[in-house]
Amino acid sequence: MPKRIQFNSYGGPEVLHYCDCKPPALGPRDVLVRNHAIGLNYIDTYYRGGLYPVPALPSGLGTEGAGVIEAVGAEVSRFKAGDRVAYASGPLGAYAEYHALPESAPVRIPDTVSFEQAAAVILKGLTVQYLLRQTYPLRGGETILFHAAAGGVGLIACQWAKTLGVKLIGTAGNAEKAALARAHGAWEAVDMSREDFVARVHELTGGEKCPVVYDSVGRDTWERSLDCVAPRGLMVSFGNASGPVTGVDLGVLSRKGSLYVTRPTLAHYANTPERLAEMSAELFALIGAGLLRIEINQRFPLAEAAAAHTALQSRRTTGSTVLVP
Repeated sequence: MPKRIQFNSYGGPEVLHYCDCKPPALGPRDVLVRNHAIGLNYIDTYYRGGLYPVPALPSGLGTEGAGVIEAVGAEVSRFKAGDRVAYASGPLGAYAEYHALPESAPVRIPDTVSFEQAAAVILKGLTVQYLLRQTYPLRGGETILFHAAAGGVGLIACQWAKTLGVKLIGTAGNAEKAALARAHGAWEAVDMSREDFVARVHELTGGEKCPVVYDSVGRDTWERSLDCVAPRGLMVSFGNASGPVTGVDLGVLSRKGSLYVTRPTLAHYANTPERLAEMSAELFALIGAGLLRIEINQRFPLAEAAAAHTALQSRRTTGSTVLVP
């Protein structure tokens, strides 16, 4: 019988259970993917912990994976059995040997990209695509601040920014992670364990600050990140690693320079199959050209998903992590 990870109540990694499950049923416009690799993302901990409620308990987990289409529904026209695909969205349940998805969710993987690379990069890479290419369309020459630059999203952002001719200042939790960000293209990296990132941004930009700041940390960095945004610049809050941002005083935006703020999500950018395909094609082209190096620094058997979550939340991971069925 197929296996999957599920949780019956919200909580820490200990609520994740490896168990038997029935083969997923297919609707007429669904595809069944046999996963070869599954992506681990911080948002998975938000669902597991209850910050983002799930439709019902018990629940599967995860939205990112890559594998081969095993079967298709009667009305599916875009895919056939045997196609190599990756997906970054759809119903929860990617932490499984088999996952059923609407045909609008997957994209084809070119031969130049492996299943593990695709599973490690599809959500994180598409996130970087919409952040750097759409939320604030970088054109080259800008100096930007990007928090958590040694994480899975951050290392992709460091490399992508460099290909665009952008000076990325990254923050990292220690000297080793700061060095890792630099090695992946960050113009400069701030060691948060011993440096004040606001002071460093002001120093590095000659007091001009940044036209855009990307913050996935949330509560712990929110207020001080605003001090790094240039007048009429954009603050992009796209994650809650330290907890959600609450109690926002809009007057702060005026006092700090008539700032703009956005809280974007991938679903509102990759909102059609055609747009998703365009974004994925740009991502995979950079990988195929050797301009993006996908660092898979941790691999866990699917059965050890709880250990993977523990490592992720204790900041013991760098780059990307995949679960292997």
